Parts: sequence; structure tokens; C-alpha cells
Amino acid sequence: MLKSTYRIILICLSLFTSMGYAQVSTIQNIQGRNIQSLNGKWNYIIDPYENGYYDYRHQPFDQTKTGMGGFFDDREQKDKSELIEYSFNGSPQMNVPGDWNSQAEKLELYEGTVWLRKKFDAKPEKGKKYYIYFGAVNYEAHVYLNGKKLGVHKGGFTPFQFDVTNKLKIGENSVVVKVDNTRKPDEIPTTNTDWWNYGGITRDVYLAEFPDHFISDYKLQLVKGNNNLINFSLRLADATAGQEITLSIPELKLEKKYKTDGEGKIDDEFTWNNLSLWSPENPKLYEANIKSDKENINDKIGFRTIEAKGDSILLNNKSVFLRGISLHDENPLIAGRLRSKGDMRMMLQWAKDMNCNYVRLAHYPHNEDMIRLADEMGLMVWAEVPVYWTINWTNPATYANAKQQLTDLILRDKNRASVVIWSVGNETPLSDARLSFMSNLVETARSLDDTRLIAAALEVHREGNTMVLNDPLGEKIDLVSFNEYAGWYFGGVPSEITKFDFNIKYNKPVVISEFGGDALAGFHADENTRWSEEYQEALYKNQITMLSKIKSLRGITPWILTDFRSPRRQHPIYQNFWNRKGLISETGEKKKAYFVLKNFYNQMQEKYK
Repeated sequence: MLKSTYRIILICLSLFTSMGYAQVSTIQNIQGRNIQSLNGKWNYIIDPYENGYYDYRHQPFDQTKTGMGGFFDDREQKDKSELIEYSFNGSPQMNVPGDWNSQAEKLELYEGTVWLRKKFDAKPEKGKKYYIYFGAVNYEAHVYLNGKKLGVHKGGFTPFQFDVTNKLKIGENSVVVKVDNTRKPDEIPTTNTDWWNYGGITRDVYLAEFPDHFISDYKLQLVKGNNNLINFSLRLADATAGQEITLSIPELKLEKKYKTDGEGKIDDEFTWNNLSLWSPENPKLYEANIKSDKENINDKIGFRTIEAKGDSILLNNKSVFLRGISLHDENPLIAGRLRSKGDMRMMLQWAKDMNCNYVRLAHYPHNEDMIRLADEMGLMVWAEVPVYWTINWTNPATYANAKQQLTDLILRDKNRASVVIWSVGNETPLSDARLSFMSNLVETARSLDDTRLIAAALEVHREGNTMVLNDPLGEKIDLVSFNEYAGWYFGGVPSEITKFDFNIKYNKPVVISEFGGDALAGFHADENTRWSEEYQEALYKNQITMLSKIKSLRGITPWILTDFRSPRRQHPIYQNFWNRKGLISETGEKKKAYFVLKNFYNQMQEKYK
């Protein structure tokens, strides 16, 4: 009954959204299109009372008869007697992409509204379509162009765009974004998290130009369980029949020609026998080209299969052990989000230096560039949406938001060979409502992409010295994944945790999604002294001993690659707003546990040759 109710309400919500802010779904491979960067310096106004959005009766200016009166008008005084109580031209600037917390001291802990404005020149042409594309804005974004509202987007880590074809001017244009990073109980994630709430336009902004009948989406990957059967599908932004499309991969001497059907789609499967399959040892990417009479899209595509059989994970039909580490989208060396490909490459290279073949990108969708670098560098990826801790399981709007974020993640990254796991959540407490909510997310993921494994960090409980996993969501997903913190939050000192064993209900591959403990880099003591490197080192040694009891153990992603900022972590000596569970410090120093994990991964690499 609950599932049916959800579906009815979601249909209504979907119809409302489509009527209010019509736009195509997430555009595939935005970097491969004709784009104009809107990155750079943006003017900003801090607006904790939201004076720029509401009048003194708390009515939104953009919902009045004139639709005017807010900061989005971007007005300047034309007469000396004119009263205007704001000005973008006289306001400070911040870098976009970038979070505001790391760019202005008074914004370090700020949660609320900040307005950002960028002026740019454009030369729109007849017969072309134009979209403003945002890689991510945290959290709620109201977007205006030349004083006219384009729409609203919720979700801090997924891309979105608005059609500006009929609103773009020749010459100077003004785009204004109202950004609000206030935590709310009905949102995804909810109010309670363990990471810094970075506000702002945190990823790239583009003005993208397209022809009529442009290609909005495509997929090019192997069919599940088949190493030489390729699926190619494509969709135009509108239902244009008879559009000629050519798919080519020059290195393979592959060229196939198609025409779109009555819905503007192509869906084909064909055999190709000489593929070099992608893997961490051989991260082979092919230059692929998709061409119409008006578009020429290039992409780099890797081909591989991933599946779970019994208690094994098979990559290209070969059993693998996922030698992983978790990481956040944050630069530990310089405050703020990862800013560039250089930042991202640094983080992934640190993982590879530890002999990882796999990373868990927690707890939300990371930058698209991160996924593309993982493709290039040969790292398998666990990709996740922020269904985290205490979500409002019974609110249909909350579910609709979670479903949309999951959909946008999958649509964006479905052509990336590195992504082997879609995760629908982390550490969510058991209830019937939660099971319905997350089961529906699992169904959504499978309907959008049946070629990857579906997972979540499941709930585990203790009965004496036994960790029991019988979370009913385990029936729905492909892996048995859970977080456990023996030796830190329970179980005594590290030497005592080997007493624990496991009772796992499901005959599936086990991937431990988190374990670990804090250590302040440079603090040395005996192995029973909390916060010391020796304590963390002993914890890792004994965790590996304990986890090795699990016969179906096929991977781990300890928590976490680097120390990261969190307002929850308040000890003035050892934490000071840092979660210290990283194996690498905020200065890039490798802690003693780093080498324990690296040694274990060297052993696993030999075992799974």
C-alpha cells in the first residue's frame, strides 16, 4: 500500500515539476558539447534574512504580479534619488566553482542564503538551443537570467540545466543564483551528517549551445555478463524521427549508421570480438564518436563487465578482491572542495600508491571529472547518493528528491567503466518505511542500469561477540556491505576485537564499506592510547585479522583516505573540527596504519592474480 501511495504522489510531483520548469533530463557528456565557461569571479551578497527574495510581508518577489523587486533584478541606481539597498557591482567576489566557506572567514560556518551574480556576453543564433548548465550547487538553487526565473533545483551534488533559448540576449547577460545550504529534516541529506556543509556553486557552470533535435542522452557499454555484446542506445531531446546517426570507434574500425525511430531513439545490440577490456591493470579507453548532420560528440569509453556470482565478484569473468578506500570530495591540504582535476588526481593517486584498485566515493555524487579520472587511472568506483542516517522515510517529496538524485547520478555516469557499484544509501536505521523507501530506490537503479552491482551500507547489530547482519534490504541488493567500528566505538582496545565473529544471513559477496579509528598525525604513544598513530595502526592490524574470518570477504573500503573537516568533531586537542580517521593527514603525512593497509593489499593482489 505504501509503495502504491508513493507512486501516485510521485507522478503528481513529476507532472507539477514538468509544468513549472520544463527541461530535458541531465545532458550526457556536457564537456563534449559546444560550451562557454561561466566559471571565474562571481559577485556575491550574503543574505541571512533573505531580503533579496521576500518582501517585508514575507512574500516572494518572484511570485508577485510583476515578478520584480528581488536581488535577481540586478538593478543599479539610475537616478541619485532612487532607493536601491543592494548592489552586486559593489559587492565582493568569490571563485566559481568553489565553496563560500573556504573563501571568506565570516562564511566558514555559515548556513543560509548567498546570492551570486555573473555577467557574460552571448551571441545567440536562430535555429540553436541554449542551456545554462550547473555541475552542482549546494543545496537549493533558484536561478534567474536577466531578471527572469528559470527554475529551482534541490540537491547539492548532481547536475542540472535550464533552457534559456528564448531568454538569452545578444550582448551582456546577467545570471543570478540564490543559493541556500540550510540543512532541513525533509531533504537529502537530512540535518545530521558527518561532513562540512560547503555552500555555493561548487562545480562548473556552462552556457551550452545545441542544434535543434540534439542528442541529449546516449549509452555505450557491454551487455551484462557478455564480454563482446555491445549495447548502443541514444535519445534526442525531442521525438524527431529519421535523424541520421553514425557511431564510430576508429581503433576498432567500427562504424555503424542508424536513423532515430518515431520517439527520437535508437536501441541496438551488436557483437564485437576484438575488445580490449577495461580493468585496473589495463584501463583501456576507446575514442568513440557519435555524429549527426549537426553534432559531433567525442567520448572515451571503456568496456567491461561486473557481476556477483555466489560469494564472488567477477570483473570480466575473473574473481577480484576490491582493495579500496573511502574518500570525500574535499582537499585536505587546502580548505574546501576539490577544485580542479589536479586536486582529484592527487587524491586518486594517493589511493593507487596504497595499491588500491577501488574507491568508495562517499557519501554523495562526486565531481564528474573524478569519475573520468578513475576511468583513466584504473580505479573501480562505488558511487553513492546521500540517503544518509535519519531520512524522513514517510515523506513522498523526500523520496522524490532521493530518486531524482539517484537518477541524475546514473544518467551522468553510466558510460564510465570505472563505476561498478551504485549505492542507494548509508547506515539507515531499520523500519518498514525505510525498507519500502530504499527498495524503491534499488528498483529505480536497476531499471536505469542493470549492468552494475547495487549496494548500500546495511545495518548490523551485535549479539554478544557476534556481529549479525540480517537487514532485509540485503535481499534486494547484490552485495553484503556494512560499516563496523570495533576497536573505536565498541569492543574495547584494538587487541580485544579479534574476539568478534560474524553471522551473515546472505550468501553474497561481502564488502566492508567502513571501519577505522582516529589518529592525530605525529602523536605517538603505546597502542592502547586513543588518538595515537600506534592505536590506529593496531586497530587496522586486528581489524584485518578479524575480517579475514569472513570466508566471503571480497573487498573493504576503510574510513578514510584523508582527514576531513566536520563540525561534529570538537575535541580541542585531537580533532578541532577534523575527523581524524584518515590514513593521510591534512598536511599529506602518511600515518602508520597506511602502511598496514598497503601491506594487506599487496597480499590480496598476489592472492587474486
